Amino acid sequence: MAIVGIVGLGNMGRGMALTLRRKGHRVIGTDADPSTREALAAEGIETTARLSDLTEIAEVVVLSLPTADVVEAVVSGRGGILDHPRAGLVVVDTTSSHPETSRSVAARLAEAGMDFVDAPVSGGPKGAATGTMTMVLGGDDAVIARVEPILADMSAKRVHIGPVGAGHVCKIVNNLLCAAHLLTGAEAMRIARAAGVEPERLLEGLNAGSGRSGVTLVNFPTWILNGAFDSGFTMKLMRKDVRLAAQLIDELGLDLPIAAEAARLWAESAATIGDAEDFNRIVDLRPSR
Repeated sequence: MAIVGIVGLGNMGRGMALTLRRKGHRVIGTDADPSTREALAAEGIETTARLSDLTEIAEVVVLSLPTADVVEAVVSGRGGILDHPRAGLVVVDTTSSHPETSRSVAARLAEAGMDFVDAPVSGGPKGAATGTMTMVLGGDDAVIARVEPILADMSAKRVHIGPVGAGHVCKIVNNLLCAAHLLTGAEAMRIARAAGVEPERLLEGLNAGSGRSGVTLVNFPTWILNGAFDSGFTMKLMRKDVRLAAQLIDELGLDLPIAAEAARLWAESAATIGDAEDFNRIVDLRPSR
């Protein structure tokens, strides 16, 4: 079994740490928040305040961080991974980050004899805690093969999209589609109610046809129609992901009006739906005209 370091012990990092320990790996975690470290230590995970404690002994360091800027800081900032390099270390970034950040970080790590894989995930906190996530990977074939046994213990499915950065492109597009599908799905339910059709029956019909999506198959029955709204993923995080998509589209010089409208609506939602609310609450948005 491997020694795995995890940087970022929030909902996703915590779940991954517990899953890897359950699979027999030695896991050492760190987080900027002492109370977060203490909470995971109480669950039996080794924790430390020093990133160097991970890089000194871990074969793989997994990043589970909120933004690309934090990834940059953890890798290149004071006391970061590049301040404590160890040849052969593989950094696996599960953050929903920017592909250019991945390429830049990978190049700097390579100069220090370390490797990088971008491996953003889908499946939420439950998927992290049960090892049933999907990972979309960007990186060198040989490097991915080296970390495959660890990734396999963290996830149910892995798809190698292409070189470094490709995993994050796929994740950005995936989250943009989810964000847009929630908006159109909410309008579909409003049509159903106005026409006297029970939303649950409409959903059954949609999921038997070509209009189905992950949102109709999972989000509506699991978190929306039953009023649960407890997916573990917040409005703040999804708004960040939608902004990331808009940024990438702008950098690529693309004119994508539907994506732009989805981004506008998600940004507008900040006025009426708080950051801490479940991201599925976007179905409550009533756009201004």
